[in-house]
Formats: sequence, C-alpha cells, structure tokens
Amino acid sequence: MQKNINEIETAYKNASIYAANHYENFPVVSIFIPKRLRKHIAVIYQFARMADDIADEGNNTASERIKKLNSFEIDFAESLKNNFKNDFWAALKNTIDEKNLTPKYFYDLLKAFKQDVDIKKYASYNDVLNYCRYSANPVGRLILELFEIRDEKLNKYSDNICTALQLTNFYQDISIDIKKGRIYIPLDEMKKFDVDENVFVQKDNNVNFKELLRYQVERTRVLFTEGKKLIQFLPLRLRFEISWTVLGGEKILEKIENLDFNVLNYRPKLKKTDYIILMLKSFLI
Repeated sequence: MQKNINEIETAYKNASIYAANHYENFPVVSIFIPKRLRKHIAVIYQFARMADDIADEGNNTASERIKKLNSFEIDFAESLKNNFKNDFWAALKNTIDEKNLTPKYFYDLLKAFKQDVDIKKYASYNDVLNYCRYSANPVGRLILELFEIRDEKLNKYSDNICTALQLTNFYQDISIDIKKGRIYIPLDEMKKFDVDENVFVQKDNNVNFKELLRYQVERTRVLFTEGKKLIQFLPLRLRFEISWTVLGGEKILEKIENLDFNVLNYRPKLKKTDYIILMLKSFLI
C-alpha cells in the first residue's frame, strides 16, 4: 500500500521521538548530525531497536521470538517491494531509496538478532567477531552510506570501530547478560585464564577474571586505535560525531579498569559530565 508524503513525515517524527527515548550510551541523533539526515538515522535506529526488543524483551519463548523476528523480516522484505504494513515501513523504504542504502545490511542486523535468541555462548574470539560482523558493523556502514561514503578501505576502519563498540558493550553489560545466560567472552579464552561460568554466576571478581577482562579491554583498545584512522577521511560534522562516539567507548573501558574490572557487580555508565567533556575532546581529535 502506497503512503503519501504526510504519512511518511509523521512516521519520521515518530521515529525521532522513539530514538530520543531509547538511546543508551550516546544520543542516537546528536547535534553533530546534519538536520537533513537526522530523520533517516532515527528510522534506521527504530528498525534495529524494534527487532532487538523482539529478540530480547518480554517473556516469549525462544521459538516465539524467532517466529516474530521472521515475521518482522517478512515485513521488511515486503516494504522493499513497496508493500507497507504501516507508515514506519514506508518511511524506512523511503530512506533506503533516497539515500541508496544497501538492504543487505538490514538483513545482517536481523541475522544477529536471531543469533542472540539461539546462541548464548561463543567458543572463540573469531566466533565473537563473526557475530559483530552482523550485529554492529552494518550500522557503521549504513552511516557512511548516509553520508555518501562508499569505500571498502573506510568500511574496514568503520568495522573496527563498530566491533570495538560492540565488545565494549559486552564487557559493560556482563552483569546483565549473565542473568540471561549469555557470555560473550570466548570460552577458549576463559579456559586459558582458568575462569569458569561459576565465576560469572557467583560474581566472583577474582584475580583470574580480572586478568581475563584486562586482556579483552586491551585488545579492544587496539581495535579503536585502528578504527580511528577513519576519522581523517570524514566530513567535519561526521568527524566530530564519530570521534565523540569512539571517545565514549574508550571512556567505558577506562571506567572498567577503574572498577578493578569488577563488572560482575557494577555496570559502568557515562555521566552527563562525561558527555560534555568527551564532546569537547572530540573537537581535538
């Protein structure tokens, strides 16, 4: 069913409200994003967050979550054919068409959300990276496309940033994820550092766990450093936005260290003062 311009613009406004009410570490649509792109970023965020909520919220069984995600994916596929279940899908398709976005990246995100339902633990770091390839990296690539940046070398730098942000979020949320039976730290590395799952359940911030997490944090910092090579190639406002985001991720890693890696009992978060200080620092990168 075709939608008129007014219906689509209303859907964009609703997406902007949705994004403003749901962001976590950083505002999804910040002052650094040009006004002409804010509605597009908001509707992409709404797509991802709605799918994430299906995979993660409520009391549905795993099979029910997969069924709902499959239905969500069908709605997306139909929207690409201009068959819209509601105004949200019309707005998303308008964004995809107007900005010439790659639909595969949306399908990749859905693959990650389904994986969250089915897979709770990862055998190796490569398995975790493969998950990030679907859960995080498509977002960075879509942002670059919104700014009409289509370069595989820059995509790879973006992937490093997005993977680092995803890993940082994993370490930040360890105390939350363990309640859902999820462990995103590779099992082979847990074995290497002599850390078993009981350490997570019992919230035992022992020496071995600290060293295991220190190893994860230091490796993630390397990804941020490699990813920051992207920044010099970006237009000014996006440069500030990405710099601000990277600084936020690095700040969370710093807070984890300052907690003596005790993320089993405490969840580090950014404060309002952190946001302001990091925003000012973003102008210096």
